[in-house]
Amino acid sequence: MDIYPAFPAPSDRAVELHARLSEFLQTHVFPAEAAYHSFRAERGHDDHTVPPVVEELKVKARERGLWNLFLPSESGLTQLEYATLAELTGWSNELAPEALNCQAPDTGNMELLHLFGTDEQKERWLRPLLDGEIRSGFAMTEPAVASSDATNIESSIVRDGDEWVLNGRKWFTSGASDPRCRVLIFMGKTDPEAARHRQQSMVIVPIDTPGVRVERSVTVFGHQHQPGHAVTVFEDVRVPVTNLLGEEGGGFACAQARLGPGRIHHVMRALGAGERALAMMVARAKERVAFGKPLAEQGALRERIAESRIELQQARGLCHQAAYVIDAHGNKEARHLVAAAKVAVPRIVTGVIDRAIQVHGGMGVTDDTPLADMWGWHRAMRIFDGPDEVHLASLARAELDREPPFRL
Repeated sequence: MDIYPAFPAPSDRAVELHARLSEFLQTHVFPAEAAYHSFRAERGHDDHTVPPVVEELKVKARERGLWNLFLPSESGLTQLEYATLAELTGWSNELAPEALNCQAPDTGNMELLHLFGTDEQKERWLRPLLDGEIRSGFAMTEPAVASSDATNIESSIVRDGDEWVLNGRKWFTSGASDPRCRVLIFMGKTDPEAARHRQQSMVIVPIDTPGVRVERSVTVFGHQHQPGHAVTVFEDVRVPVTNLLGEEGGGFACAQARLGPGRIHHVMRALGAGERALAMMVARAKERVAFGKPLAEQGALRERIAESRIELQQARGLCHQAAYVIDAHGNKEARHLVAAAKVAVPRIVTGVIDRAIQVHGGMGVTDDTPLADMWGWHRAMRIFDGPDEVHLASLARAELDREPPFRL
């Protein structure tokens, strides 16, 4: 079905929140970045202690009503309205999303618990996550198989009386190295003989359950993120059968429900990183002199700045259309637009960041600016939540099946 691409005007509340969040970033978040990075540098590369400024920012954000904006049932915002706010948080990706309790993987896990959790599961796990009291991890990806195809997952979930017994080795369990992490959502196979998309289930696992081991945290392009991207091992882990999330055999459907909003939220935030990189490129071009004149007067650099603006506007249009279709017609109808945005936006943003790095010269490849880390994270976006190739394949299938609007 082709969607008529007319976006509704934002609510007065969304406009007011945008102004409030902009002020919060300028007054509190950006000034806190130095303290955040200084604390992490003092503690060392592999330390996952939470810098105190993170919890300080959470208190200030909540006082301002900038809290749980990602979840429509909590915020009252549409996805399109949230897109403009998520973009602002992308300007400071390590601090701003968490300050607003809008950080991955917790947002996706909260969505899962909101959609599929029992009342007891919501009370025990969703409420403290919504309150920002704990953090969580999502244990799906496995190092031994191509996890871009979730049906490849080999970890096992076997019923033994009133308990599930879990075995498997996961990695990129983001958040599991954070000392505040209290719960993991584990995906494995409950019935290897069932239909391909009905073999998997999801189970809630408290991280302190015997047999759960956080082995190490892997880096992303040499950068160790504070919450960590953990290798987690599950050896004969036993949890009650009531810890099943959703229905038995519904794990693949749950994963799709979780990843849809997660993908578009990542894309929204990426736009903010692209805007920050462009702003840095422009500032550098104005202040730096080479070959007798400011870089801003060099024709080639002017073209790079102009191309960056055009590309970011194109990326934003695609992201906002996907968000609008989610609002108007649901995740399923928007899936191809979300896939297109998941491919296009990280490509564009890494290109803009790369140009900014080039303009900064040697400084651009160091940690004296945020550009190197920004590039690494957004390059990784082309792999996590489904690599480009998976999204391109689904888009190609849809296009091949599409009937043209006119018979020529």
